[in-house]
Formats: sequence, C-alpha cells, structure tokens
Amino acid sequence: QVQLVESGGGLVQAGGSLRLSCAASGRIASINAMGWYRQAPGKERELVARISSRGSTYYADSVKGRFTCSRDNAKNTLYLQMNSLKAEDTGMYYCAQASGSYYLTRPDYWGQGTQVTVSS
Repeated sequence: QVQLVESGGGLVQAGGSLRLSCAASGRIASINAMGWYRQAPGKERELVARISSRGSTYYADSVKGRFTCSRDNAKNTLYLQMNSLKAEDTGMYYCAQASGSYYLTRPDYWGQGTQVTVSS
C-alpha cells in the first residue's frame, strides 16, 4: 500500500503561482509514475502532469509552459509548480501514483486532493 498526502493548494489571483506537494509513504515500487490529476466543477477528472521514475514527463496541452512537475526521490515527494495561473486552472488537484509502470493512465493510488482556486 502507498499513502499520498497533498498540500499547497489555496486561493490565488490570476497570473499568480502556487506549488503543490505530495508526500508518498509505504511500499513504493522502483518503477512507478506519479503525477497530478485535476477535476473542475462539472467536469471529468483529467491528467495534468506526470513524471516517471526514470524522469520522463508529460503535460496536458493546457498547462505546457506554465506548470512543472518534479520529484525528489530521496524524500518520496512530488511537486507541481504552477505559474501564470488562469481561472480555468481552478479545481481539485489529486496526487496519483501507478506502480510498476512509467505511465499514469490507470493510477493505483490516490491522494485526497487539495483545492486550487484562481480568481480572475
């Protein structure tokens, strides 16, 4: 089992920045992918960014150039640096992990989420 705990959400004005963190604990597979999904009100949950244990990354087109996903393997912590935030970035952000895979299409574990609200 893996436990994921997010932090860092909040309220920010459009154009501002936030950094989300996700602390992972438990039995973490050497091959894994971690990343961030978000769910806006009335919309489906979508993959925003992902980084694998070998360092490969993926970003949704809507956040490319503005968000940076990184990880500190020594601390088992995942980060999402969000810059130039827009109102449409508002939503609940969930940390997720897939074990035994470099991709995050079907996460095995989820955090409880942290709310990001961007005011225009």
